[in-house]
Amino acid sequence: MSERDGWPEAPSLEDPPGEEDEAPEAEVEAEAEAELAEPEAELAEPDAEVAEPDAEVAEPEAEVEAPELEPPVEAEEPALEAQSAEHAAGDFGVPEGYGVLEGSPQGGRRAVGIVVSRFNGSVTGKLLEGALAELESAGVAREAITVMPVPGAFELPIAAMALAKTRRYACIVALGCVIRGDTPHFDFVAGEAASGLQLAALETGVPVAFGVLTLEEADQADDRLEKGAEAVRTGLEMADVFAQLRAAAQR
Repeated sequence: MSERDGWPEAPSLEDPPGEEDEAPEAEVEAEAEAELAEPEAELAEPDAEVAEPDAEVAEPEAEVEAPELEPPVEAEEPALEAQSAEHAAGDFGVPEGYGVLEGSPQGGRRAVGIVVSRFNGSVTGKLLEGALAELESAGVAREAITVMPVPGAFELPIAAMALAKTRRYACIVALGCVIRGDTPHFDFVAGEAASGLQLAALETGVPVAFGVLTLEEADQADDRLEKGAEAVRTGLEMADVFAQLRAAAQR
Protein backbone atom coordinates (compact mmCIF):
# COMPACT_ATOMS: atom_id res chain seq x y z
CA MET A 1 0.00 0.00 0.00
CA SER A 2 1.44 3.43 -0.96
CA GLU A 3 1.52 6.69 1.01
CA ARG A 4 -1.28 7.74 -0.94
CA ASP A 5 -3.26 4.96 0.43
CA GLY A 6 -2.08 5.84 4.03
CA TRP A 7 0.30 2.99 4.59
CA PRO A 8 4.05 3.35 5.55
CA GLU A 9 6.72 2.67 3.04
CA ALA A 10 8.42 -0.75 3.30
CA PRO A 11 11.94 -0.74 4.78
CA SER A 12 14.95 -1.10 2.51
CA LEU A 13 16.76 -4.41 2.48
CA GLU A 14 20.20 -2.64 2.31
CA ASP A 15 20.03 -1.79 6.06
CA PRO A 16 18.81 -4.83 7.94
CA PRO A 17 17.09 -4.06 11.17
CA GLY A 18 19.23 -4.28 14.31
CA GLU A 19 22.69 -3.43 12.85
CA GLU A 20 22.61 0.25 13.74
CA ASP A 21 21.65 -0.58 17.32
CA GLU A 22 24.33 -3.33 17.83
CA ALA A 23 27.29 -1.27 16.61
CA PRO A 24 26.90 1.54 19.15
CA GLU A 25 26.64 -1.02 21.95
CA ALA A 26 29.97 -2.66 20.93
CA GLU A 27 31.67 0.71 20.80
CA VAL A 28 30.37 1.60 24.26
CA GLU A 29 31.61 -1.69 25.68
CA ALA A 30 35.06 -1.22 24.10
CA GLU A 31 35.31 2.30 25.41
CA ALA A 32 34.27 1.14 28.91
CA GLU A 33 36.88 -1.61 28.88
CA ALA A 34 39.54 0.87 27.77
CA GLU A 35 38.55 3.28 30.53
CA LEU A 36 38.73 0.49 33.13
CA ALA A 37 42.15 -0.57 31.84
CA GLU A 38 43.56 2.96 32.06
CA PRO A 39 43.02 3.34 35.87
CA GLU A 40 44.71 -0.05 36.41
CA ALA A 41 47.71 1.16 34.50
CA GLU A 42 47.61 4.42 36.37
CA LEU A 43 47.39 2.54 39.66
CA ALA A 44 50.42 0.44 38.72
CA GLU A 45 52.52 3.56 38.02
CA PRO A 46 52.41 4.85 41.63
CA ASP A 47 53.78 1.49 42.77
CA ALA A 48 56.82 2.08 40.64
CA GLU A 49 57.04 5.64 41.90
CA VAL A 50 56.83 4.42 45.49
CA ALA A 51 59.67 1.97 44.91
CA GLU A 52 61.95 4.79 43.73
CA PRO A 53 62.15 6.54 47.13
CA ASP A 54 63.26 3.22 48.63
CA ALA A 55 66.21 3.20 46.29
CA GLU A 56 66.91 6.84 47.13
CA VAL A 57 66.79 6.07 50.88
CA ALA A 58 69.24 3.20 50.46
CA GLU A 59 71.87 5.51 48.92
CA PRO A 60 72.64 7.44 52.14
CA GLU A 61 73.37 4.11 53.88
CA ALA A 62 76.26 3.55 51.51
CA GLU A 63 77.51 7.09 52.13
CA VAL A 64 77.51 6.74 55.94
CA GLU A 65 81.12 6.73 57.15
CA ALA A 66 82.36 4.87 60.19
CA PRO A 67 82.81 7.20 63.16
CA GLU A 68 86.39 8.21 63.88
CA LEU A 69 87.80 6.60 66.99
CA GLU A 70 89.34 8.97 69.49
CA PRO A 71 92.96 8.24 70.40
CA PRO A 72 93.31 6.38 73.69
CA VAL A 73 93.97 8.58 76.67
CA GLU A 74 97.34 7.82 78.17
CA ALA A 75 97.32 7.31 81.90
CA GLU A 76 99.29 9.94 83.71
CA GLU A 77 102.38 8.69 85.44
CA PRO A 78 102.25 9.10 89.19
CA ALA A 79 104.49 11.70 90.74
CA LEU A 80 107.90 10.50 91.86
CA GLU A 81 107.10 11.45 95.43
CA ALA A 82 104.14 9.05 95.50
CA GLN A 83 105.92 6.03 93.97
CA SER A 84 106.63 4.36 97.31
CA ALA A 85 103.67 3.12 99.32
CA GLU A 86 105.88 3.02 102.44
CA HIS A 87 106.41 6.77 102.71
CA ALA A 88 104.20 9.85 102.73
CA ALA A 89 105.10 12.66 100.35
CA GLY A 90 105.97 16.11 101.65
CA ASP A 91 108.65 17.92 103.64
CA PHE A 92 108.97 18.46 107.36
CA GLY A 93 109.48 21.90 108.85
CA VAL A 94 109.65 23.50 112.30
CA PRO A 95 107.72 26.77 112.72
CA GLU A 96 109.83 29.89 113.16
CA GLY A 97 110.55 31.27 116.62
CA TYR A 98 111.62 28.00 118.25
CA GLY A 99 115.05 26.73 119.16
CA VAL A 100 116.09 23.87 116.88
CA LEU A 101 118.80 21.29 117.59
CA GLU A 102 119.33 19.31 114.40
CA GLY A 103 122.23 17.24 113.15
CA SER A 104 123.59 16.70 109.66
CA PRO A 105 124.99 13.50 108.10
CA GLN A 106 128.61 14.61 107.99
CA GLY A 107 131.51 12.36 108.89
CA GLY A 108 134.34 14.72 109.68
CA ARG A 109 136.67 13.12 112.22
CA ARG A 110 134.08 10.63 113.51
CA ALA A 111 134.63 6.87 113.78
CA VAL A 112 131.85 4.50 112.70
CA GLY A 113 131.30 0.82 113.54
CA ILE A 114 129.36 -1.48 111.17
CA VAL A 115 127.88 -4.84 112.19
CA VAL A 116 126.68 -6.91 109.23
CA SER A 117 125.03 -10.33 108.91
CA ARG A 118 126.60 -12.96 106.67
CA PHE A 119 123.26 -14.77 106.28
CA ASN A 120 121.60 -13.85 102.96
CA GLY A 121 125.04 -12.55 101.98
CA SER A 122 124.07 -11.71 98.38
CA VAL A 123 121.83 -9.02 99.84
CA THR A 124 123.80 -7.93 102.89
CA GLY A 125 126.97 -7.64 100.79
CA LYS A 126 125.27 -5.01 98.61
CA LEU A 127 123.96 -3.22 101.70
CA LEU A 128 127.53 -3.03 102.98
CA GLU A 129 128.80 -1.68 99.66
CA GLY A 130 126.20 1.09 99.75
CA ALA A 131 127.03 1.93 103.37
CA LEU A 132 130.78 2.18 102.71
CA ALA A 133 130.21 4.37 99.65
CA GLU A 134 128.00 6.70 101.68
CA LEU A 135 130.60 6.95 104.47
CA GLU A 136 133.23 7.89 101.93
CA SER A 137 130.93 10.56 100.48
CA ALA A 138 130.34 11.92 104.00
CA GLY A 139 134.08 12.34 104.58
CA VAL A 140 134.71 9.41 106.95
CA ALA A 141 138.20 7.99 106.47
CA ARG A 142 138.67 4.27 105.88
CA GLU A 143 140.86 3.87 108.94
CA ALA A 144 138.00 5.29 111.04
CA ILE A 145 135.61 2.53 109.95
CA THR A 146 135.38 -0.88 111.60
CA VAL A 147 133.33 -3.70 110.00
CA MET A 148 132.25 -6.64 112.20
CA PRO A 149 130.58 -9.53 110.30
CA VAL A 150 128.31 -11.82 112.37
CA PRO A 151 126.54 -15.10 111.49
CA GLY A 152 122.99 -13.78 111.23
CA ALA A 153 120.54 -11.01 112.06
CA PHE A 154 119.90 -12.49 115.50
CA GLU A 155 123.54 -11.74 116.48
CA LEU A 156 123.44 -8.11 115.38
CA PRO A 157 122.25 -6.65 118.72
CA ILE A 158 125.01 -8.16 120.89
CA ALA A 159 127.67 -7.17 118.35
CA ALA A 160 126.34 -3.61 118.23
CA MET A 161 126.26 -3.49 122.02
CA ALA A 162 129.89 -4.61 122.22
CA LEU A 163 131.10 -1.96 119.77
CA ALA A 164 129.06 0.79 121.40
CA LYS A 165 130.45 0.00 124.86
CA THR A 166 134.02 0.65 123.70
CA ARG A 167 133.13 4.36 123.34
CA ARG A 168 135.36 4.51 120.30
CA TYR A 169 132.56 5.03 117.77
CA ALA A 170 130.26 7.97 117.25
CA CYS A 171 127.56 5.64 115.89
CA ILE A 172 126.93 2.03 114.97
CA VAL A 173 125.31 0.86 111.71
CA ALA A 174 123.57 -2.54 111.73
CA LEU A 175 123.00 -4.28 108.36
CA GLY A 176 121.11 -7.54 107.78
CA CYS A 177 118.37 -9.28 105.82
CA VAL A 178 115.57 -11.53 107.05
CA ILE A 179 113.25 -13.23 104.52
CA ARG A 180 109.93 -14.77 105.52
CA GLY A 181 109.73 -18.54 105.12
CA ASP A 182 107.25 -21.32 105.84
CA THR A 183 107.88 -21.24 109.61
CA PRO A 184 107.55 -18.52 112.32
CA HIS A 185 111.35 -18.14 112.21
CA PHE A 186 110.98 -14.76 110.47
CA ASP A 187 108.83 -13.21 113.21
CA PHE A 188 111.21 -14.21 116.02
CA VAL A 189 114.43 -13.18 114.29
CA ALA A 190 113.17 -9.89 112.83
CA GLY A 191 111.48 -8.86 116.07
CA GLU A 192 114.44 -9.74 118.31
CA ALA A 193 116.90 -8.03 116.00
CA ALA A 194 114.89 -4.80 116.05
CA SER A 195 114.31 -4.76 119.82
CA GLY A 196 117.91 -5.82 120.59
CA LEU A 197 119.42 -3.04 118.47
CA GLN A 198 117.15 -0.50 120.14
CA LEU A 199 118.22 -1.79 123.55
CA ALA A 200 121.90 -1.44 122.63
CA ALA A 201 121.36 2.23 121.78
CA LEU A 202 119.34 2.93 124.92
CA GLU A 203 121.84 1.28 127.30
CA THR A 204 124.99 2.84 125.82
CA GLY A 205 123.73 6.20 124.58
CA VAL A 206 125.44 5.55 121.24
CA PRO A 207 123.19 5.90 118.17
CA VAL A 208 122.51 2.54 116.47
CA ALA A 209 121.08 2.85 112.96
CA PHE A 210 118.71 0.10 111.79
CA GLY A 211 119.63 -1.15 108.32
CA VAL A 212 117.99 -4.58 108.41
CA LEU A 213 115.71 -5.57 105.54
CA THR A 214 112.59 -7.59 106.46
CA LEU A 215 111.25 -9.07 103.23
CA GLU A 216 108.37 -11.29 102.19
CA GLU A 217 110.35 -12.55 99.18
CA ALA A 218 113.98 -12.29 98.08
CA ASP A 219 112.98 -10.37 94.92
CA GLN A 220 111.95 -7.39 97.06
CA ALA A 221 115.57 -6.74 98.05
CA ASP A 222 116.55 -5.09 94.75
CA ASP A 223 114.26 -2.13 95.39
CA ARG A 224 115.55 -1.64 98.96
CA LEU A 225 119.33 -1.84 98.65
CA GLU A 226 119.51 1.90 99.40
CA LYS A 227 118.76 0.98 103.01
CA GLY A 228 122.50 0.59 103.74
CA ALA A 229 123.31 4.16 102.71
CA GLU A 230 120.18 5.41 104.46
CA ALA A 231 121.28 3.79 107.74
CA VAL A 232 124.67 5.53 107.47
CA ARG A 233 123.04 8.92 107.02
CA THR A 234 120.76 8.24 109.99
CA GLY A 235 123.67 7.20 112.23
CA LEU A 236 125.83 10.21 111.28
CA GLU A 237 122.97 12.65 111.79
CA MET A 238 122.19 11.26 115.25
CA ALA A 239 125.90 11.34 116.16
CA ASP A 240 126.11 14.98 115.10
CA VAL A 241 123.03 16.07 117.05
CA PHE A 242 124.32 14.24 120.17
CA ALA A 243 127.64 16.08 119.81
CA GLN A 244 125.81 19.41 119.59
CA LEU A 245 123.76 18.50 122.66
CA ARG A 246 126.89 17.70 124.71
CA ALA A 247 128.54 20.89 123.56
CA ALA A 248 125.47 22.94 124.50
CA ALA A 249 125.35 21.31 127.94
CA GLN A 250 128.99 22.32 128.69
CA ARG A 251 128.37 26.03 128.07
